[in-house]
Amino acid sequence: MKKKTAVALILVLSLILAIAGCGNGNKSTDTGNSGNKSAESEKKETTEAVSGASEASYTPLDQLKEEYDIIIVGAGGAGMSAALEAKEKGMNPVILEKMPVAGGNTTKSSSGMNASETKFQKEQGIADSNDLFYEETLKGGHDTNDKEMLRFFVDNSAGAIDWLDSLGIRLNNLTITGGMNEKRTHRPEDGSAVGQYLVKGFVRNVQEQGIPLFVNADVKEITQQDGKANGVKVLFNQTDEKTIAASAVVVTTGGFGSNMDMISEVRPDLKGYVTTNQIGSTGDGIKMIEKLGGTTVDMDQIQVHPTVQQEKSYLIGEAVRGEGSLLVSSAGTRFTNELNTRDKVTAAINTLAEKSAYLVFDSGVKSRVKAIQQYEKMGFVIQADSIEALAKEMSVPADKLQSTLDTWNSAVKNKRDAEFGRTTGMDNGLSTAPYYAIKIGPGIHYTMGGVKINTNTEVLNKDGKAIPGLFAAGEVTGGLHGQNRIGGNSVAEIIIFGRQAGIKSAEFVKAQ
Repeated sequence: MKKKTAVALILVLSLILAIAGCGNGNKSTDTGNSGNKSAESEKKETTEAVSGASEASYTPLDQLKEEYDIIIVGAGGAGMSAALEAKEKGMNPVILEKMPVAGGNTTKSSSGMNASETKFQKEQGIADSNDLFYEETLKGGHDTNDKEMLRFFVDNSAGAIDWLDSLGIRLNNLTITGGMNEKRTHRPEDGSAVGQYLVKGFVRNVQEQGIPLFVNADVKEITQQDGKANGVKVLFNQTDEKTIAASAVVVTTGGFGSNMDMISEVRPDLKGYVTTNQIGSTGDGIKMIEKLGGTTVDMDQIQVHPTVQQEKSYLIGEAVRGEGSLLVSSAGTRFTNELNTRDKVTAAINTLAEKSAYLVFDSGVKSRVKAIQQYEKMGFVIQADSIEALAKEMSVPADKLQSTLDTWNSAVKNKRDAEFGRTTGMDNGLSTAPYYAIKIGPGIHYTMGGVKINTNTEVLNKDGKAIPGLFAAGEVTGGLHGQNRIGGNSVAEIIIFGRQAGIKSAEFVKAQ
C-alpha cells in the first residue's frame, strides 16, 4: 500500500513539474543512441530521476533571455560547480540541461570524493599527502595520465572539500577505494551515497544564488563567430528551437557511457555489457566540440566496473568493499584482492566460468555503508542469520564459505592477507550476524576519454591551442585518468575542474 501511495505521489509531482514548465514532457532528449536499453526501461529510469529530484523547482521557459555572460551546457556536478563559481565572480550564467532533471551521472555516484591533505583527514588523524595521492593515481592509471592535469587535480582537492563545506555540503566521513592506501574517499556524514547528496546541495545553492537552470533544454550546436564560441542552438521540449548568445560556453555534458554506437566504434569488445550510466550520457558535448575543431584523447579507454547488479545495471559502490566485504565465487572462495584497481578486479571476475561473483559482508559493513539500504529496497541483497544459511541462499558450498570467512577474519586479526596480499579495508572482520550477499558482474561504468583541455579548462584544438570562449570540465574531457580511473576520483574531478571552468570562463568574459 505504501508503495502504491509513493508511486501516486511521484506521478502527481511529475505532472506538476510538467505543467509549471519545470519538467515538461519527461521525455529523454538524447541526441545519440542510448545503448541497448528498451524504451520501457528508459521511461522507468527517467521517472525514477524525476522522483529523486521532485522537490527541485527549475526555471520556467518564459524567463529565458536571449543572451547571458556564460552558457553552461549540462547540470551535473561539474556544470553546477562552474555556475556557482561564475556567479561568485560577478557573472550572469545560465545552465541548460537536456534531461527533465538536474544531476546527470553525478546522481549515480556512490562511494565518495577523493581528496588529500584535507581538514577532515587531519581531524581524524589520517596522514596523507598530495604527493602520495598523485603517485597512487598515476600508478592506477598505468602511468598514462596527463601529468599536468593530475598535479593540478591533487593540489586543488583539499580546497574543493573546503569549498563544498562552505556551501553546506559536508563530506567528513572517510573510507577507502581500490588502488588507494589511505582513507581519502570523503562521504556524507551518515555514510550515504555521495551523488544524490551532492546534487541536492548544488541545486539548493544554484536556486539560492538565483542562477537560471532550464531542463528539457537539448543543446544541438555551439555557435562560433570569428573562431570564438559565442552561444548555442537549443531545442526546448523537443519542439521549440532557440539561439542564445553568450561571451563564453562551458561544456559539462558528461561522457558517452550510454551510447553503444560510440562505444562499439572504439571498443567492439564491450558489446553486450550492461551500463551503469544514466540515459543522457550519449557524448553530445564531445561531438559538438569536435565540430568546432576540438580534439579528443583516450577515447578507447572505457572503464568497466567490477561490481554491477546485472538485472538492473545498478552500480554497487566501492565503499562496500572498502568497508570490509569480500568477493566470493560460486565455489564459495575468494579469488582476488578485492581492493585492487578496477581493471584488475574486473579481469579476475572475467576469469571465472560464470563471469560473476558475490559480494559477501556482515551487519557491521551494512551499518557503515548506508547505500546498502538502497540496494535492499531494490531487492539486490540476500540476507541470512548464519553463514551456513547464507551459503544455501547463494547456492555455494557452506563449508567453503565458512572456511573463507574464517580465514579472512584471521587475516584481519593478524593484519596479513596471505592469500591475495590485500592491505586495505581490513579494519573490521566479518563476524557479526546477520550476513549478506549481493550478486554482481562487470558493467560499463565510465568513459575516461573525451575532449582535450588544459588546466585552465580551455578546450584545445589539434595544434594544442585554446579555442577562444570554449571551456569544458568533467567526464566530457579526457586525459586525467589515463588507462584506469581510481574510484572516488570522478567526483573530485567534476568539482575541481568544474570550479576552474567557472573561474576561468569568468576571467575570459571580463577580459573581452
